[in-house]
Amino acid sequence: MQVGYYPGCSLESSAKEFDLSIRAIFQAMEVSLKEIPDWNCCGASPAHYLNEELAMALPYRNLVKAEEADLDRIVSPCPACYSHLKHIHEEASKDPRLAERLRTIVGKRYGGGITSKHLLDFIKEDIGFDRLKSSMKTPLSRLKVVSYYGCLTRLPGVNIDDVENPVIMDEIVEVLGGEPLDWSYKTECCGASLSVSRTEIALRLVNSILEAAKERGADCVAVVCPLCQSNLDTRQGDIHKKYGTTYGIPILYLSQLIGLAQKLDYSQLGLDRLVIPPKNLLIEKGIIEK
Repeated sequence: MQVGYYPGCSLESSAKEFDLSIRAIFQAMEVSLKEIPDWNCCGASPAHYLNEELAMALPYRNLVKAEEADLDRIVSPCPACYSHLKHIHEEASKDPRLAERLRTIVGKRYGGGITSKHLLDFIKEDIGFDRLKSSMKTPLSRLKVVSYYGCLTRLPGVNIDDVENPVIMDEIVEVLGGEPLDWSYKTECCGASLSVSRTEIALRLVNSILEAAKERGADCVAVVCPLCQSNLDTRQGDIHKKYGTTYGIPILYLSQLIGLAQKLDYSQLGLDRLVIPPKNLLIEKGIIEK
């Protein structure tokens, strides 16, 4: 199986471990990733503040580039990237005037032939849980996981799961042999980019999330958003200083959990790049060896 791949800026930099683990697990499941040639930033959160047309033209160009590469499906692991590609595809398809304006800006026309997929719905709908399970070599037995979806996987128009009570991550953890724990903070905001501009707000929000995970008895938190992972992982030291609480809870990408069940190498999955190291936990649970 071959599918188009749009890593986006985060997976090329601060979330490199997300990219590493996705490439590794897809290879283990014999899924070939074809990166969009000469892709550009999707605009993320800042572009629309500067210029609304720029915010639309950036993902539009990526769709054009994907079509030129004869791709029909694109997997975008970052929820923001995924939602931008999907949104512009839909808006350009139903608004001819907008489509013409974007064609003028980009210099080429998008034909509307791209289906955007997030990591979650691609695994569930295209790969399938049976194929996922068959790629496993060791179950994540005894590992208690809370799945943290955050805000971006529930943006209007995303439609990859139930908005109020998403469950796909929990279903995948269960397929992997782990123990998914239900909790009330799975869709709470982590503060997102306020982590830079209003750090005190982000620290308060992240502290509440980590406190709820600890009270629930979680060994780790599973995420699928680079911004969520960064806030929950890198801010634990600041939270200790501010609130006097040491959590030490590893924040793992769902793809890293899948890779562990596939018995892929620790560093190959980028697990050595995390601020809160999960190695001792994984050894204790018998998932990896010393």
